[in-house]
Amino acid sequence: MAESIGTFALVFAGTGAIVINDASGGGITHAGIALTFGLIVLAMIYAVGDISGAHLNPAVTCGFWAAGRFPIQQLVPYVLSQCLGACAASGVLKLLFPAHQTLGSTLPAGSGMQSFILECILAFLLMFVILNVSTGAKEKGITAGIAVGAVIALEAMFAGKISGASMNPARSLAPALISGHLEHLWIYLTAPLLGAVIAVFACRGCREATCCPMPFK
Repeated sequence: MAESIGTFALVFAGTGAIVINDASGGGITHAGIALTFGLIVLAMIYAVGDISGAHLNPAVTCGFWAAGRFPIQQLVPYVLSQCLGACAASGVLKLLFPAHQTLGSTLPAGSGMQSFILECILAFLLMFVILNVSTGAKEKGITAGIAVGAVIALEAMFAGKISGASMNPARSLAPALISGHLEHLWIYLTAPLLGAVIAVFACRGCREATCCPMPFK
């Protein structure tokens, strides 16, 4: 329930900012959209971080599993909960703004490979920060909330105009399914997962093995 509600809030506020920005003729601005994504993640970490860890992202959950910090038995329930919450948020936005064509879907501005590489690096940086500020598989506390929210806002700010700065398969899957824009979805399902797993090995290289005790445990 915590992961579903948290991911609902992320997609509703984040992609909702994109939809409302379009509907209002750019009233929110690109910077406002980036800050919305960062702030809603920060808020949800404080709200449910002590319950579920506030992953809100299948790539983060898979990254914690690859780091040996998360049991494989909970992997599928977490991912399904995140996707359910995300799809519910996109469904509500579809009811509120039926004329909007993309509902905030992540679509590459350039080539698919350009966005794939960008998304991989963005997810790598996000997961690297999360692994270094979290305890176990939990993102709870002042440091974690500010750091994770800030890196999401930062990455959305500079890369959002090119790749959409998704970093999150659930965030991309939901608006794509509800709006029917599935043509580039593969980028946003695979690149964040790859980047998150690479971050695990980078963390192990920077810190003691106890940081990520056993990949793919």
